[in-house]
Amino acid sequence: MPRKIALLFSGQGAQQVGMGRDLANHYAVAANLFAQTDRLLNRPLSQLAFDGPTEELTRTRNCQLALYVHGLAVLRVLEEEAGPLPAVAAAGLSLGEFTAHAAGETFDFGAGLHLVAERSRFMDVACNETMGTMAAFVGGEESLIRLVAAEADVDVANLNAPGQIVLSGEISKIEKAIAIARQRGVRRAVPLTVAGAFHSRLMNSAKQKLQSELAMVDVRVPRFMVIANVTALPVHDAAEIRSTLSDQVVGSVRWAESIEYLIDQAGCDLFLELGPGSVLAGLVKRIRKGVEVLSIEDLPSLEQALPIIRAAIG
Repeated sequence: MPRKIALLFSGQGAQQVGMGRDLANHYAVAANLFAQTDRLLNRPLSQLAFDGPTEELTRTRNCQLALYVHGLAVLRVLEEEAGPLPAVAAAGLSLGEFTAHAAGETFDFGAGLHLVAERSRFMDVACNETMGTMAAFVGGEESLIRLVAAEADVDVANLNAPGQIVLSGEISKIEKAIAIARQRGVRRAVPLTVAGAFHSRLMNSAKQKLQSELAMVDVRVPRFMVIANVTALPVHDAAEIRSTLSDQVVGSVRWAESIEYLIDQAGCDLFLELGPGSVLAGLVKRIRKGVEVLSIEDLPSLEQALPIIRAAIG
């Protein structure tokens, strides 16, 4: 009996110099996608992804685009090797939600690339206009971290896994949240090295601008279930897709609930993480022990995963 496959796509922070290089060298379908990206953007993003430097790739306006293209390149190579992938669902962490929608054909590759380019630019501007940052809190109950957020007047940015929550807001208020959390016995409360307060009210200007861009893009019902970060539920029509993608810029990424929905409601029993590293695999295993996750980013990880995927799709 074929297994139920869910695709997972990486968010900002997963980028690595070299991402996609060996796939583009071995598969025309990947090389063509990176070349198409360079043409559409009118700049050599592929060179930045393949060769760095790290400081430049890490910039919001570069890493979000590189992750979008890389995730879809991995998917296209996978489908060339294994045939059409009968995925039943997809989800992406923050930026990865746009990649999930492109994989589900909610919008075409070029439209998605444009949205990601504009989203990253709008977020960059918002970061420069505000004095914001983020911090990770490990080992505290969600109810406690929410109380800390309310007391410090910051926002809950990411609910990544049980006992792993990220808060976002003004620098001084995040410092206050860290101090409060430590007083309340939270095991680890550490500032993150980020450009600004993503998934917080400080990104409101980016949300407003992104809404206008989304209104101009042809949005279709995805060919498989796509889970929205802000609701942890599937989206069903164009209006809902547009609103959840813009709300996501200022709203909480409910990742743990999204994975629980895919397992418990959609019945997914094989997750494919398409992107650099294995951060999402680690989160899935924290959310639900024993779930199988394959992380695919390059030729070695592809070769390792293919036999399992071919067996899974029958």
